[in-house]
Amino acid sequence: MSDLHLLNLGEDGSRVVFLHGLFGQGRNWMTVAKALADRHRVTLVDLPNHGRSSWTEHVDYVDMAAQVAAVLEADGPATVVGHSMGGKVAMVLALTRPELVERLVVADMSPVDYGDEAEATGGVLGYAQILLDLDLSQVHRREDADRLLAERVPNTTIRSFLLQNLRRDGDAWRWAANLEAIVRDGSTLAAWPETALTGRSPYDGKVLWLAGETSSYVQPAYDEAMRRWFPHYRKVTIKGAGHWLHSEKPDVFIAALQRFLGDA
Repeated sequence: MSDLHLLNLGEDGSRVVFLHGLFGQGRNWMTVAKALADRHRVTLVDLPNHGRSSWTEHVDYVDMAAQVAAVLEADGPATVVGHSMGGKVAMVLALTRPELVERLVVADMSPVDYGDEAEATGGVLGYAQILLDLDLSQVHRREDADRLLAERVPNTTIRSFLLQNLRRDGDAWRWAANLEAIVRDGSTLAAWPETALTGRSPYDGKVLWLAGETSSYVQPAYDEAMRRWFPHYRKVTIKGAGHWLHSEKPDVFIAALQRFLGDA
């Protein structure tokens, strides 16, 4: 059994499991989950080193996919929806344990090694070091952290998202995300586990590939890699959305997901 923290909604219908991105947590999907819970059994997962789930020694996509597989083994196959880092976890899960993934939704992520070429990728990973550098001894209230972080993260929306990781521990504050591991294994998170997937067959199920119009994570150059691993994909670009497309355009995201699930 996996020790991942789970939040479940809905009592009937097929299963839909959501995997969040870097610095996220399962409840980030709550708006989408509530829209589906009348027709589906929804599970929101806190991935390892995030939210209320346990920390691990290393941050690794194959290991994260194995832990999610343990969740699915308990109750049977599901449609798996993954955003950003969670998108890579979902793709690796579909390739390593295809019998557990009925359908796959990949939100603003590609099966590629981004390296240094995607500015947005480097920026997101860079937030781990920024948070790690924040002097929590100067934080007495959450507003203090917001003020200190504003010096390096001026975007209010991104700053608010990052500060969801701040937890009070007695009289002190700590980070819920395993920032040290994320910084150390940042190149692994930016990469795609090609070697670990050597010899694996492409995933034969249906795939919805959602992209934010202004995001750099999904580009025409990545279509070949997606087709190689997921030949039955359909790509949909959400206009006016960036990387966090499910929070920037929730109605459009939900409508696309409902169509894919056969609800609309």
